[in-house]
Amino acid sequence: MIARVARRPRKKRIVILGGGFGGVYAAIHLEKLLARESAVEICLVSRDNFFLFTPMLHEIAASDLEITNIVNPLRKLLRKVEVVVGDVNEIDLPNKRVLISRGYRNDSQQVDYDHLVIALGSITNFYDIPGLADLAVPMKSLRDAIQLRAQIIQHLEEANSECNPADRQSLLTFVVAGGGFAGVETVAALNDFVREALPFYPNLCEDMLRVMLVHSGSVILPELGESLGRYTQKVLARRGVEVRLSTRVKSMTENSVFLVDSVAIPSRTLVWTAGTVPSPLIFSLPCTKERGRIRVNQFLQVSDWPDVWAVGDCAFVPDIRNSGKSHPPTAQHAIREGKVVAQNIAAALLGRPLKSFSFRTIGLLASIGRRTGVARIFGFNFSGFFAWWMWRTIYLSKLPGLDKKVRVAFDWTLDLLFPKDVCAVHDLPYRRDFHRLEHTRNTLGNNGRYQASALQAVHSSIDNGLTRIELRGTI
Repeated sequence: MIARVARRPRKKRIVILGGGFGGVYAAIHLEKLLARESAVEICLVSRDNFFLFTPMLHEIAASDLEITNIVNPLRKLLRKVEVVVGDVNEIDLPNKRVLISRGYRNDSQQVDYDHLVIALGSITNFYDIPGLADLAVPMKSLRDAIQLRAQIIQHLEEANSECNPADRQSLLTFVVAGGGFAGVETVAALNDFVREALPFYPNLCEDMLRVMLVHSGSVILPELGESLGRYTQKVLARRGVEVRLSTRVKSMTENSVFLVDSVAIPSRTLVWTAGTVPSPLIFSLPCTKERGRIRVNQFLQVSDWPDVWAVGDCAFVPDIRNSGKSHPPTAQHAIREGKVVAQNIAAALLGRPLKSFSFRTIGLLASIGRRTGVARIFGFNFSGFFAWWMWRTIYLSKLPGLDKKVRVAFDWTLDLLFPKDVCAVHDLPYRRDFHRLEHTRNTLGNNGRYQASALQAVHSSIDNGLTRIELRGTI
């Protein structure tokens, strides 16, 4: 008689795509909820092996914080979650699988799932404006902040030895497009940084500097209301920032930024914060979308795909309190969405009822430089030093990891005592080629399948750039 060996039942696999606020917090809560469930495994797919705390990104660009102090290793945050570092190439909903590529060789890997959480976030939208994709600096990633800091310092170095007034003017003119939170905080930090760096450059003076904020609306920071927006405009103008309202960027060249009102600004630095668009992988998915984002129900489930969920910037989450409206794509909403989607996936696996997502914005805060801020908390407006103190206190409390909190607090203390560093620790030609690669990857191909010829050309350019770097580093 032949004995039969019973097969072990296959574990249920939950796959999370994206290492931003929505995806990471979904993984954190799933890890807690399903810690005792040995028949369930959780997998997080992320392009980077760290979680970036984006509200403090502008402080990296302004040399207020050390580069690694606002990032947390995913493997440290998620001890029981399988972390896969790679790019998502295709989401195959009918066959319940995801195709990713890993490593320098772009090795392909297929990841099957029982439940899928799409939290791919958004990318910078350049609106096909001539010159922006190649020349402008976005503010979405850690690489962008490092690039901006290095570019500012390099232009200060060049301007210090430049004899041609026109070239020096274009080097010392810094333009930020977009009057939302990212644009205002970036222009305020950039303005403080360049003005505090001037004492290190004996041939430069403040009269040579020009820092400009371009916004298409009639008031900046429209999310905070007109009164705080106008207060911010006055503060920035008093500190030397030129605010241009009701206008937009039309194009950019190596030496100039052109506005739609036929104004040409001699500048070699444009920081673009004026638009985002959901990840290109979203567009070709066979599911209902609204305003380019995946439409989910009140339980954060994707329509017609009960085992697929979506959170964060790439999801259109209906506000059950306001019919027809959606929850804004902010970090505080993504964190709560991640928690609710984790609870609902656990409930679905355990046969329990699902929980509706409902959250009202607690408050909005912005740092506008020199220990000044603006905030709207529970409908009340705050400005000045107290608002800035609230900004730092609240975001420091939200920063994951006790060690990171201590490091950031220590950096802030040192910033009160010592001048900012003016070290450009980045290679700009390499960064520009890398950005071309990122833009190509995000715009070419069908459902994430990229055109090999275009990528090969950019990779070749990057390889040449690396060769130049290695030669410069030899003695």
